[in-house]
Amino acid sequence: MKMLILGLLAGAGAFGQKIEIEFDQSVDFSKFTNFAIRGARLNSKSPSLNSELVKKRINADIEKFLEAKGLAFVEEGPSSLNVRYTLGTVRETKAEAYPAGWRGYGTAIVRVPYTEGTLVLDLRDPATKSLVWRAIARVEKSDAQSVEKKLDDMVKKSLEKYPPKPVSK
Repeated sequence: MKMLILGLLAGAGAFGQKIEIEFDQSVDFSKFTNFAIRGARLNSKSPSLNSELVKKRINADIEKFLEAKGLAFVEEGPSSLNVRYTLGTVRETKAEAYPAGWRGYGTAIVRVPYTEGTLVLDLRDPATKSLVWRAIARVEKSDAQSVEKKLDDMVKKSLEKYPPKPVSK
């Protein structure tokens, strides 16, 4: 029984964060000098993630990390880059196998519940009305409150990869 509990705790600690980046390779990202946050959607059944406070926190993180990259924040009026984002969560379970039985010759299958939080950051060129850069950050945690604690890190790790490295021809 102790092995099963230790296995469950080790499995819960294994939940990680994944960042995927996509971008338009034909775009010159040096032309973007300022940005505005033009849209935000929160799609979570959890009240802790579906609030104005979470939206303000994500907005502040986006401003902080893009300003650190040299872009100026524009609250109103035209901008050279528009930011839109979506935060969603889904409750899932995964089956994990652990050694069990006499001398560990058997296997116990345990269903472990978790919450997957996904933050999609889209950077759009308002001149062409096209998507030029996208980051998808996913984190698996035991519950929605744990996902909320990782929001700052999700924004930071996503925007660390902006602007993308030029593709050599």
